[in-house]
Amino acid sequence: MDFEQAWASVAEIPGWLTEDQARMLWDAVRRLGPGATVVEIGSHQGRSTIVLGHAARTVGARVVAVDAFVDGRLFGGAGTRDRFEANVKEAGLDDVVELVVGYSTELRRGWTRPFDLLYVDGKHDYWTYVDDLRWSAHLPPGGEILVHDCFSSVGVTAGTLVAVLLGDRYTYLDRSRSLARFTLRRPGLADRLRIVRQLPWFCGNVFLKVLLRLRLHAVAGWFGHRGPYDPF
Repeated sequence: MDFEQAWASVAEIPGWLTEDQARMLWDAVRRLGPGATVVEIGSHQGRSTIVLGHAARTVGARVVAVDAFVDGRLFGGAGTRDRFEANVKEAGLDDVVELVVGYSTELRRGWTRPFDLLYVDGKHDYWTYVDDLRWSAHLPPGGEILVHDCFSSVGVTAGTLVAVLLGDRYTYLDRSRSLARFTLRRPGLADRLRIVRQLPWFCGNVFLKVLLRLRLHAVAGWFGHRGPYDPF
């Protein structure tokens, strides 16, 4: 299966992942070797999981999907888990994707299995996100971390500024809209400046979110935003 087929296979699965972002995930997995493991934090109905899974199959890797399937209007609880499992099964990825149900912050404390790529799309508050970055302790040096909503969520952006811009463990590489890519490497000045240059885009996203919360969709449209959802 190539990327176009993988993307087509998730077209009907709800989620906040664009085609360019899916390709970024696909390419990251394709850089891995046989026997590698990908950990995804936050799977929802499996839109990103299935893209990761198809890419993993092409290189002989596996995907571990971590999600608590929290009850509530936004996340859907047990019903979302049922749809996730059905979508993975329909994609023929039961032998590639392993589901681990639980809160990432709790599972991390007892986790001992090494892995090779980390994709973070869990709870978007500052504390959970910073804790999710600590899963990178199980990555090899130079391992990649991809973070969704990195420059469109106040909590995730704040965590990135503290842990990446002001830290000495992660280096920012690039992004596809709000999906950012980091590597486990001590950053230099140029690496830190690349993060600073993303802040105007983040501020624009916050402005659009305020307009959407005020139901000023037409005004948001004047600034190029389309649809009812937050920028992602």
